Parts: sequence; C-alpha cells; structure tokens
Amino acid sequence: MEVPEGLGISPGLCGQNASLGVEDREHQVGWVRVRVEESWFALERDFLVRHSDYFRALFDSGMKDCRQTELYLKDGVHARGFLIALAVCRGESPTIGDPDELVDAVECAAFLQVACLVQYLCDIIDSDNCLLLYHAAAIFGVQELFHNAALFLRDAYDDLKEAAEATIPEELLHYSQTLSPASFVALGTHSPSMEMLHDSFRFVCFLDEKEAEWKHLTNLPTLCSTSLAGVVVLDNRLYIVGGVHGYGKEPVDCSFCYNPESGVWTTLPGPQQPRCDFTILGLEGKLYAIGGEVQKTIISTAERFDTATGEWTFVRHAPRPVASAACAVARRRMFVCFWKPPDTTDIYEYVPVKDEWRLVTTMIRPQSYGHCMVAHRDNLYVMRNGPCDDFLRCLMDCYNITTGQWTAMPGHYINSKGALFSAMIRGDSAFTVKHMLTLEYIITVDGWKARRQMKGFPKSGSLWTCLLRLPKTGPAIPQLEVLQNSEIMQE
Repeated sequence: MEVPEGLGISPGLCGQNASLGVEDREHQVGWVRVRVEESWFALERDFLVRHSDYFRALFDSGMKDCRQTELYLKDGVHARGFLIALAVCRGESPTIGDPDELVDAVECAAFLQVACLVQYLCDIIDSDNCLLLYHAAAIFGVQELFHNAALFLRDAYDDLKEAAEATIPEELLHYSQTLSPASFVALGTHSPSMEMLHDSFRFVCFLDEKEAEWKHLTNLPTLCSTSLAGVVVLDNRLYIVGGVHGYGKEPVDCSFCYNPESGVWTTLPGPQQPRCDFTILGLEGKLYAIGGEVQKTIISTAERFDTATGEWTFVRHAPRPVASAACAVARRRMFVCFWKPPDTTDIYEYVPVKDEWRLVTTMIRPQSYGHCMVAHRDNLYVMRNGPCDDFLRCLMDCYNITTGQWTAMPGHYINSKGALFSAMIRGDSAFTVKHMLTLEYIITVDGWKARRQMKGFPKSGSLWTCLLRLPKTGPAIPQLEVLQNSEIMQE
C-alpha cells in the first residue's frame, strides 16, 4: 500500500495488526480490503462498523457489496482523508496542517459518517483553520463542525474579520453573527444567605466588552454557597457544586445550575461524599468532582455527575489526596495538577472511558504550585506564584500535550492586578479580572501580550470566573426555580 506523505502517520495504521502483511490479513475471517484512490487498506469489518455509519449500513444492507472481501470507494473520499480518519478512530491525534488535508478530512467525515473524526475536527478548530473548516463543513454538510466553526468565528471575529470578509460567503458570515459570543462571567465568594437578610452583593456579572464594564447577570439562589465550592460551565450551563456554610464551615450537600437562556436556577443533588475545596471539571455531559476536604482532612475520592440522569457515582480515586488543585480540559482531555512541596507538580490525566489516572508530566519549579491552569489549543498554561520574596509576581510555564515539551514563558505577570490565577480562554484571548481592573491578553507563541484593559469586578475578594453564551437580547430576567430536593438544604 502506498501511504501519502506529510501526515506524520505510520504506514502500520493501514491494518489493525501491524505484524501481519496485507496478503495475510485479507484471508482472515472478518477482514476486508478497502481501495481508496490507488491505495489499499486491510481492515477489520468490526473496526469499520464501530466507527463509520456508512460501513455499518453497508455491511447490514444484505446487498452484494456487504459480502465482498474487497471494496472500492470511488467518490467522496481521498486516501489522505481516509488515512486521517483511521488514525483518529484508533485514538491518535494526527497533525493536520495542510489545507488540502483538512478538506479531505472533512469530506471523508461527511461521506463515511465518522463521528469521532467530526469531533476531532471540532476540537482542533483554531484561528488558523477556522475559516477553511467553516466553509468546507458548509459545502459537505457536516452540521456539527459547521456550527462549532461558526461559534469560534463569532468569538474571534475581531481578529478574523478581514480574512473572513474576503473568503467566506456572505450567508455564512451572517449565520455566524446571529450566534451569541462567549461572555466573560465572574462571581464573588459568598456563604448562603437568608430570605430576611438579603445580600445585595450576591450576584453574577458578565463583562460588557463594548462598554468595557461589568453588568448584572443574575442573583445567586438564597441557599447557594460559592465559598470553597466547585464552579464550572458545561454545555452552556453554570454549575455551583457544594461549598460551605456556617461558622463550622459545614459542607453544602446540594448543587445549583443556571441556564442563561431562560434565566432559571435549578437545584440538583450534591456529591455522595460531601466535600469542599475540591476540583471540578466538566466534559461530555458529565461533571467530575475530585478530592477536596472533609472535616479538615484532604481526601482522594472522586465522583461523576451525569447531567442527563441527575445521579452521582464514584469513580477511580485520585492518585493521592488533593485539595484546590488546578485543572483544565484540553482537546477533550482532563488534566489535574498534584503539587508535592516544595517544588514539584505532577500533572495527571483522568481517562473516563477506562476510569484511570495517567501521569502525563512533571514540572520542577521553585514555588511550582499550579494556582491556575488553562488550556489553549493543545497547550496547558500553568501559572504559579513567583520567588518566595515576591508573591505578587506570577510566572508561567507551557506544556504541549502533543509534543510533550515544556516551555518557560518569558516575562512576569502581576498577580495583584492581572489575577492570572482566574484566567479564562476564548479564541486566542485570555481574560483575567481583579477588583482593580480586567485585562485581556492575546496568546502568542512568545507569551501572553496585554491587549486592553477594562473596569474591574465591582466587589473585592476572591473570584470565580467562567464563559457563558448569553441570549442575543441580553441577560434573561433573573428567576429562581427551587426543586423539591432543595429540602436537603433546610435540614
């Protein structure tokens, strides 16, 4: 088989078992040879059925083709796109830099209906390929990729406007502009309130970038605590899990969810193990609560909340007890920092499909505790306080999950003003906020460059930050919807 060059993919990908030759494989039961252009691929039928709706329908059709040992894909697929699809289906992350390769991959995803390839293309959308993927997805009718590229273009439109207007059809530009951009959202640290003692500062704000100031979005529910809570956004819903209340800092045993489209708060169950000061991540319809503190003891237990069923279940314990750990999701992978004093930070990945933890890398830096970790493309940026004689300085290191390389980012970032320990990434921008001011940075290969500054958050103290897509008409009228399970907070 001839393997197209330039993809960085081993020829061994052409078969499920690299130790077998093509001639051996084609005689094995359950194998089929697939011709794409002038290249032949020996593949297991089950492998094709698992990953491609096209092959699943073909082999289940009862037609003559479903029984053949050789298939020829004549139209709609190129060898380069098919090879990329095989790599992604096997869990690899091929580097796709050439524009023609991207188009071939989109065409293959559309023709063979390879869901994991569509997801992979959505995950690698960036400023360099956004316009091409958007246009290609529109041409080949890949709806999920089309919508995700449109959202990215909406968020990064100021940077991509000139190129977009020169290359993208007007109707596609219009569709992108009808979508809501991701807004920078912040909320302070609060304990539960009482109906008769209403706290006017218990609110969530969003950043109005046109007016460069913070505006009211919604009030926190009366029984909601953000003190030592878990705050995360998943599927454009804001979740506040746990927290503490009272002088004894007792854990709050329920959760709250805010829907920006309706302006409604709902109450949800809390973790089975009441905990505070824990790490929380959201991915593919699930929340993951990791570690934390219980009765002044740091724990390693972890739980998963299914937003569809509303149930918490325990998953594999974290590698060791951890509280207030930095975390980030990069390319649909979850990473958590585990600090070992005085100068070591281990970064682990939690793999949901295998329910296991994997040590990814170790960072050795003085004062290396990762106060904040954010993801941009396939990079993890770990922010930490500076030398022990200057805790106002923030230093940054970058880890690339594709190459496995660390890079110390040049320069220093002023923690007292920039609040890098609460950064959020949108497109190629990083937003940080403190009471004094809000800063936007542009992310480059050489570091984060200050882009503009806006008004600070209208309340001092620790902050939680996130990104939410708000309705085009502005924030919905704040409402509260307290479900029956909120009674657990009354006990």
